[in-house]
Formats: sequence, C-alpha cells, structure tokens
Amino acid sequence: MSQTSPEALAAAVARLMPRAREELTELVSYRSVADPRQFPREECEKAARWVVDALGAEGFEDVALLDTPDGTQSVYGVLPGPQDAPVVLLYAHYDVQPPLDESAWLSPPFELTERDGRWYGRGAADCKGGLLMHLTALRALRELGGIPVTVKVIVEGSEEQGTGGLERYAEQHPELLAADAIVIGDTGNFRVGLPTVTATLRGMTLLEVGVRTLEGNLHSGQFGGAAPDALAALIRMLDSLRDETGTTTVDGLESGATWDGLAYDEEAFRADAKVLDGVGLIGTGTVADRLWARPAVTVMGIDCPPVVGATPSVQAAARALVSVRIPPGIDADAVREALTAHLRAAAPWGALVEVITRGQGQPFRADTTSPAYAAMARAMAEAYDGSKMQISGQGGSIPLCNTLASLYPDAEILLIGLNEPEAQIHAPNESVSPEELRRLSLAEARFLLDYAADKAAADA
Repeated sequence: MSQTSPEALAAAVARLMPRAREELTELVSYRSVADPRQFPREECEKAARWVVDALGAEGFEDVALLDTPDGTQSVYGVLPGPQDAPVVLLYAHYDVQPPLDESAWLSPPFELTERDGRWYGRGAADCKGGLLMHLTALRALRELGGIPVTVKVIVEGSEEQGTGGLERYAEQHPELLAADAIVIGDTGNFRVGLPTVTATLRGMTLLEVGVRTLEGNLHSGQFGGAAPDALAALIRMLDSLRDETGTTTVDGLESGATWDGLAYDEEAFRADAKVLDGVGLIGTGTVADRLWARPAVTVMGIDCPPVVGATPSVQAAARALVSVRIPPGIDADAVREALTAHLRAAAPWGALVEVITRGQGQPFRADTTSPAYAAMARAMAEAYDGSKMQISGQGGSIPLCNTLASLYPDAEILLIGLNEPEAQIHAPNESVSPEELRRLSLAEARFLLDYAADKAAADA
C-alpha cells in the first residue's frame, strides 16, 4: 500500500479543483455532438484537439488523433511509468448528447454555469467531467512525486451515437489499448456521496423502422377511412412492443430475471426520475430488476408532422427510432433479429416495412472479485470518509467494455464516474457535482497508488 498520506493527496486534489472547473468550462463550450446533421463536425474536432493539447501538456507520448471507421476521431496517449510498472488504461468520451429543447435549460447548455452548488452544462458529467477526473488524479500524483503506473488514455469521439468506431478501431489494432487494469470513467455513484462501482451494463440494439403505405399523402376528407395511414400503422406497431403493464413483449425477450445486488427503493426512483404525481411506473418486479436485469424497449423518436402546421392528410410514410436495452446473458444479435421480426409481423394492412440497424452493443459484466476491486474499495473508502464501496448495475450501455474484455481477457475492468441520478445526463439541465468530481479524482489517484503497490507486492 502506498506511503503517500491521505492528507497530502486530498490537499493536492483540492488545489487542482479551480483548474478543473476552468478547463471543464472550456471543454463544455464545444458543441461536440457526433452527428453532423445536428451540429458542425468542427465542434467535435475542436474538442478532440483540446484533448490532444491537454495530454501533450501533461507529458503524454504518442498522442494521436485516431480516425475511426465511423468517421469520428478518438484521442490516444501514453504516459510511461516506472520500469515494470503495471499499465492502466483510463477511458472517457468527449462527444455529448444533443441538448434537446434548449428552452428547457435554465442556463445555456454549452456554458458551464454554477447553480445551487452544481455545475450545469451538456457533458459536464457525461463525460467531459470524467476526462477532468482522470486529469486531476494524474496531476495530483505528479505534484506529490510521480505516477506509479504506465498510463494509457483513450478519449472516444462517438460513444453517444453508438456507431462503434472505437470498437472497430481497437479490434484492428489490438495492441493499442492493452492494459493490466482499465478504469472506465463513464458511470456514476448510486447516490451523491455513496461510492459505487458498476458491475453490469446493459447492451443495446438501436433500430430505425420505416413504414410506407401510399405513394404520397392524401386529403383525409377525400380518402380517410379507406386509405391506409402509415403513421397509424407505425403507432400500432410500436404499441405492440409492450403489454398493458409496460413490460417488453418481443418474442424471446420475456424475462423474469432478478437483481440480487444493491436495492433501488421505488420512492427514491420516482424522485430520481421525476415521475409526475399519480403516474405509475412501468414493468414488473423490483426497480433494480427492471433497470439492471431485464430487457427494456424504448421508442426514442418518431418522424411525423408536428401539431403546429399539420395538414388534414393521410400520411404515406412514417419512421421511428426504437432501442432495446439488453441485460447480461442475452445476445445483442439475437435481440436485433427478434425485434426486427416483431416489427415486421406487427405491421397492419400489409404496410411495407424497412428496418435499419443504427447501433448495437453487447451487455457487460465485470469480475468484482479481482484484485483491482480491492484496491478501489480502499481508495473509495479513503475518498469518502470511510464509506464502504457499493456495487450496482447500470441501465446504460458502453459497448466498448465488451470489446476490451474480449481483446484483453486478463485485464481488470472497473467502472466509475460522475453520472449519479442528480446529474440528469441526456436530459436538459445536465450537471455535475464538484464534490463528486473532487472525491472521485482523489479515489482514482489513491487507486493508482495502491494498485501499483499491490502489484509490486504480488510480484515480489
């Protein structure tokens, strides 16, 4: 175990927090949504260049922009450690979700704004804050005498789009990200102040379904009642994906699986999710079962005329984006096939259906019995005033995890981060707790010290 005192390490991290805020402000200002249909590609390029410059300033070697097969760029660098030191890979992503309805933000989405003790802005928690967590941990260690491991950093440019660019690149260059331990900085604590590692991630299948019934739109007064309405057909198809309780009904995805880890109180979930009074939750089983152990279908968007400006027409075509979150134990390829078959079979009136795969990733389960988890448990207890590290699931998806586990089966993979419930990631008014950023930076720094010491002791 490292001899660096807890007090000295905590003080070093605290001194770096103003710098972390300043840099997060700059990084959040880049509108780095990896979809050129929504924001200029140049915004992602600016964010990537910021990461390149930041790694270069910290002394990283072989810093490079990696052109990945999906047309985006990831940033890579290596910081050599002592001879024979273990290698630790640190992951984050600089791309972000679109801001959605900007009028719903209480402050501009791409201006980091402090309010009620939190920092608001798109990407503040997911996952630009995760990158600052890594940088702050490394800077604190350097200030106190050096970093005891060889560090690789990979910062992805299209994680939120699910287009798999970095996964394919890693498969084509299997030596690049090889490491003894991998810290994925893209999950979060179960509660603010409750140190948590994530043991499971749901995978995802993302499909675009298009429906056509007519050569063109028709006047609803002249043709309505006999002409098949593509929008109505699509609505019936989407409704068939769930039963009356809201449980997924796709053949092959029925699940009574249960979660035997950390419990999620229903009232706490209602508060976290901001469910309106009188509105019930969907699905069956415990909240943890539904979030972490069972498949869940979501209709993410529909292309159809908006209410304002709509004409009295029978719609000739309609489209929707549908996802299924997939728990460990279920194959994403099988889900894609099952969902495609279900949508085609559910189409009424002989409507023509086209299904296109827009994204896919396998679920992931970590080995929480590995030595790295013991080191992280000690580190989190130090950073969180003795609180015991908790192990939870995560309903979200990080497809890269399975790629890394497949390429490096001996690597220990840990998932931590800033995406606790109050962060409201992917929604308007995303924010990060600076206290969580401070504590998790401290925990990561201590983890790197203890992990290096543990490995040295085991090899002695």
